[in-house]
This record gives sequence, structure tokens and C-alpha cells, in this order.
Amino acid sequence: MKTFSLLLLFSLGSFSGHAQSNGTSGEKQHFQQALTNGQAANEAFRRSHRFLMGWLTKADPATGLIPRNLKESTCIWNAWDAAADNYPFMVMTAAMLDKPLFEGKMREMLAAETRLTSRIGRLPDTYSFCKKGFENSVIDTSQVVFGSAEYMKDGLVPLTEWLGPSPWSERMLGILEDLDRIVDVPTQIKGNFFGNSAVVEVGGDLLQVLARMYWLTKNPKWLAWGIQIGDYYLSDAHLPTRTLSRLRLRDHGCEIVAGLVEMYAVVHTADPAKKKQWQPYLHEMLDVILAKGRNEHGLFYDEVNPLTGEVVQKRIADNFGYTLNAFYTVYLIDGVNAYREATLKALGYLSANYRNHDWENGSADGYADAIEGTLNLYLREPIPSVKDWLESEIKVLWNFQKPDGIIEGWHGDGNFARTSLMYALWKTAGVSVSDWNPDVVYGAVVDNNTLYVTLTSPKAWKGTLKFGSGRHADHLHMPVDYPRINQFQEWFAIEAAKTYRLTVGGKTQTIKGTALIAGYPLSLKPNEVLQLRCAR
Repeated sequence: MKTFSLLLLFSLGSFSGHAQSNGTSGEKQHFQQALTNGQAANEAFRRSHRFLMGWLTKADPATGLIPRNLKESTCIWNAWDAAADNYPFMVMTAAMLDKPLFEGKMREMLAAETRLTSRIGRLPDTYSFCKKGFENSVIDTSQVVFGSAEYMKDGLVPLTEWLGPSPWSERMLGILEDLDRIVDVPTQIKGNFFGNSAVVEVGGDLLQVLARMYWLTKNPKWLAWGIQIGDYYLSDAHLPTRTLSRLRLRDHGCEIVAGLVEMYAVVHTADPAKKKQWQPYLHEMLDVILAKGRNEHGLFYDEVNPLTGEVVQKRIADNFGYTLNAFYTVYLIDGVNAYREATLKALGYLSANYRNHDWENGSADGYADAIEGTLNLYLREPIPSVKDWLESEIKVLWNFQKPDGIIEGWHGDGNFARTSLMYALWKTAGVSVSDWNPDVVYGAVVDNNTLYVTLTSPKAWKGTLKFGSGRHADHLHMPVDYPRINQFQEWFAIEAAKTYRLTVGGKTQTIKGTALIAGYPLSLKPNEVLQLRCAR
């Protein structure tokens, strides 16, 4: 693990050195920037909560479940859309901002979904509110497999990373257990809407789920299954860039690249011999994608023919960051500088060439995915122009939201909240307050090994300030925080066993990380501006 660890430290050191400030060392500037960041985070929080409340008004009165969308699919809840993309980020929003809803309605919805939609064991199928039963009278196993994989990867995995053990992680492990009984290497998935790309999408989904569930549980069954799928693709017979005439580098296709790399990261630690076997295939796949799948700015086309180099769909993929996650992870593991350079190239062109870029024919979801992927890489490579681009594009995304909180009225609305919450966590460096109150404005700035936090409220407030932890280690037991799809970034991760120097009101104390994570008690007078400094 030596190479992986040293390269990661190099990467994180790069972030700490640049920080989010403009490089000045004066505390006054840091605290002022923290206040500005808090105002931006507050808007992100408010908008996310408004999304949550808006969609709750659209829930089916009988079941409490939300519909797939508010247009042509108002009568159904399905696994790969409503369950995978919208509901989980209602849960995430409630977990951060509305504990009564989180403990109440969100759990009730999970219980209803589990009870009503489980069809093959615990595997979910599409449920009809109008029929008061399953939408399809005959089970379509491939549809159930597709929905189960999507629900886990896009919805239940990020919830588990954020919450740790919870009813949602139990739901995911139950689905995974029952899926293991009917799926080996998924090669015959029909897949609604996406045709043959659903085959590699499900394979990529499962690889990502299996990698993270192996880290979480250390269950050798998940490692063995992941290796089985990896062996299928990382081979002469099925390497995607050797055998597919159409390789999607946007969602509904790019998942296989991310999934193979995540499992590669697992075997780097768990099975070095397997890693050595896979390495030439994985590097070949990534090299072909770099050679044939990018435009002049280093961003990926929606779809290419890796055999001929033909660009099948010239539109630029909004999910470029998801694919670059994979390249950057292999750079961390194997030290291939070309993969880091590919990341830097793409990031370097964003601000000058892709402001208000129409990623998905006018859909908010394209902006959300582009921002999310870029945030993930900006954590590792804090290029100043990328910060400017992020600040610009989040405003474009927010302009899609309607007064009632709904964004576009389909399952992609959940991605609006997911991305807004990620943006807010950047602006607060992972700091949160107990019992969120929209009047309390708090933000943070990281400079080297010091965190600067500013809080204020027009009304008196009393509560606790909770510092962010290393969730990749604490919740998933991952050895390294490599970049991955649907992760929530760690901007200033407090380690429970370490001690920190906390300065409040000019008084400095030494405090354990466990106490900071649990929550430091504070009170604010009306319009008071409180400043804290936490140093490693």
C-alpha cells in the first residue's frame, strides 16, 4: 500500500497548501471568507430543504411513496429512478437539516418501499399506486436486477457512506444478498431505455457496490464476486475497449470504468496477485479512452467506438468527473502521471470554455453531475480557475428551482439536492450544527492544517457545532479516500483518536477529536459573529 498512501498524502498536501482562501495568512481574511462561505452554504441548505418539502407534497397519500415523476409516471414508484435518484437525497437532506423528518417520514417511506416493492426476495420491482400492486403482472427478472443495482449504487451506497450503519445500509445488504442468489456476471440485462449499455452499467454498478461493501464488512463473498466480474472484463475476451463497438463515457455506460477501478483499488490491498494480473488490462483500457474518447479540452464524448476511434455521439459527457475519478485513483495507486495530467487538463479548460454549458439538452441534471464530479476532483487538485467555475455553475443549477421547491418534476431532481449539499459541505468544510436552523449562518475556510469557522444568527441560538469526520474510514473502513462516484467529500476530516487545538473567543484548549465530532456546545446572541479556529 506504500505507493497508494504516499501519493494520496502528496495530493492532499496540495489541497492544504492552496486552501480555499486566496493564499493570505491573516486570520481576518480567513474569518471573513468563512462568513461569505456560510452565506453560500446557507442558500444551498435552504434550497435543498425546499426541494425536500416540495417533493413530500407529491407523495402518494396511501403509501407515502413519491412518484417516478410528475408528468407521465405519476402512478408508479420504481427502483432505478424514484428509489435510486430522488428518494435517497430526500433522506440525505433530512438527515442533515430536518431530524424529525429523518426519524419519521423518511424511515416510514423506507419501510413502505421494502414492504410493498420487494418481489424476488428483497429485490424491488416497480409498484403502481393506481393498481395498488406491482405495475407488471409478470416478473421481468432483468428489470428487477437492473433496478436493484441502480438503487444500491446511486442511492443506498451514498447514504451508507454518510450515515454509517442504518436501516438503509441494512436494506442495501439485504438486496445484495438476494441479488447474489440470481446473478453471476451480469451479461443478459435487457435494461429499460438504455439497451445494450445496461449490461455494462449493471456490471459497473455491482463492482462499485461490491468494492465498498467489501471495505464495510470484509466479507470475502463480496470480494470473490467482485473479482469474478473483474476477471470477466479485464481479459482478452471482454476488455471493453477491445470488444465493444460502442462505449458510453456518460452515465449508463461510464459506470464500468469506475467500477473496474474501484475493484482494482480493493485488490491492490486485498489480493496483490490479482492486481498484478489486472494491471495491464486496466491501463490499456484507460489509455485507449484517453486516446480515442476525448475532445481537444480533455473532456469525454458521450459515446465512442474504441475499436475505430469513431466518435458516435459528439456531445460532451456531463459525467466527465466520474470517469476522471477512475483515472485519478489509478494515478494514486500506480503513480501513472499521465492519468493525473489528464485530470488537470480537463479541469484547466472548464472556466474559460464551459460556463453555462448545455450538458444535457437544457436539463438541470447535467449541471448537477458536472459540478459534483468537479468538486470531487477539486478536493484533490484545487486549481483556482476551477473554484471560479464551480461558483458560477452552482448558480446556473439553482436557477432551475421553482418557488415550490420542485426543480424539473422528475427523479433527477434528487441530484439537485445531492449536488447542493456537496457544495454546502465544501463551504462549511464538513462542519454542521445540531438541529439545523435556517437563521444560523455558518461557513469555514481551510488553510494548511487549520480550520477557520464563522457563525452568526439574527436570533439567539444555542446548540452544538459538529466537525466532519473521515467517513471513508469511520463508516466504510476504507484505507484511503480515493475519488469515487457518489461520495461526499471530506474537506477537513477530524480523526477521533487525535487531539486538536480549538480557539474560541481568544481562549485555546486542547480537545479530543471524538468531542469535536460529537459536537462542541456553543451559544449565539442576536447578530453576534462568533469565530473559531481548529488546528491539527
